[in-house]
Amino acid sequence: MKKTWWLGFGFFSISLTWSLYNAFVPYFLETFISSVAVIGFLMTLDNYVALFLQPYIGRLSDRTDTRFGKRMPYLIAGMPLSALFVSLLPFHRNLATLVAFMLLLNLSMAVFRSPTIALMPDITPEPKRTRANGIINFMGGVAAIIAFALGSRLFKTNEAAPFLFSGLVLLLSLGILLWKIREKRDSLTAGQAEKEKPAWKMEFNRPTVFLLLAIFFWFVSYQGMEALFTLYGKNHLGLSKDQSSFSLTFFSLSFVLFAIPSGFFASKIGKKKMIVTGISGLAAVFLLLNFVHSLTVLWILLFFGGCFWACININSYPFVVSTGSEQSIGTRTGLYYLVSSLAAITGPPLFGLIVDWLSYQALFFAAALSLLLALVCIFNVKYTENPAR
Repeated sequence: MKKTWWLGFGFFSISLTWSLYNAFVPYFLETFISSVAVIGFLMTLDNYVALFLQPYIGRLSDRTDTRFGKRMPYLIAGMPLSALFVSLLPFHRNLATLVAFMLLLNLSMAVFRSPTIALMPDITPEPKRTRANGIINFMGGVAAIIAFALGSRLFKTNEAAPFLFSGLVLLLSLGILLWKIREKRDSLTAGQAEKEKPAWKMEFNRPTVFLLLAIFFWFVSYQGMEALFTLYGKNHLGLSKDQSSFSLTFFSLSFVLFAIPSGFFASKIGKKKMIVTGISGLAAVFLLLNFVHSLTVLWILLFFGGCFWACININSYPFVVSTGSEQSIGTRTGLYYLVSSLAAITGPPLFGLIVDWLSYQALFFAAALSLLLALVCIFNVKYTENPAR
């Protein structure tokens, strides 16, 4: 598992970059654009790019065979470009150059994101993949905490500093990956690059289809809830803006703390059982949140919600990979990000419409309903799983 920690630096750099991007780029856009809706659309460019590009890149990496391996060439190309464009973001001259740098960053990040994640199952035996995914998500969570804690101070000192820091982390992470990961040596599928045309019927088997539907519904629930929670806290619970935003810290913190244990427990009882536990528990938390008026109780429920979300999120990607062949890991990684990106595009506006129609009281009922749809889908994933896998 030592190599998983080294590989985690790839996910660390991705999470750090997106956290800083989401936190501070809206301030740049606000200088030129008064419409919050337009700013919101521009901030979802990464999801649109992921929707169309990452499945293709993932499948292409399955069919790549170089002296550096299947995935590493995409990291070698994408990470330096991402470091360049994220560093250029604060030096925009006008809206056109800002949007151009944003788009170029999104494209360059898409080049290496799926291959980076696909490296985990490539170098990790099946029985250890849930624990490995817990480790890399733990490192991603730590990166997000560092981004918000350190990034705000850097931004206050100099608006370019967080982005230059992100560029440096991307380059350092690439250096660590090239130093510690030898894909030709470490990959369990070395020399097995798939050069034939994609057998899409094989990839979209019944377990995979229902699993992808479940992933869509639980990400719609999570993304919709997260996007509107601060407004829910201010307008429905009567919290101050800082109390409302701070409350989500408990959700994120418990997710980070439970990331590794979630993968460990799944390796004992099975990924599907762990995901069902997470969906059921998070749906219960969302339903209970409708009856909460105490800030302390809100924080406690959100803390447990983060634990249940870890049960779902940590085990979903390894589950997607396990329902296919070892030669389709990149393809399935792309499919995973396609569905989660589609949910990220769908969830916030859909839940926003529900709130407009029915008031904020309906937010967590809608989130719970989406989770119940995910539960129906996951029960239809007929897949024989050895808990040790």
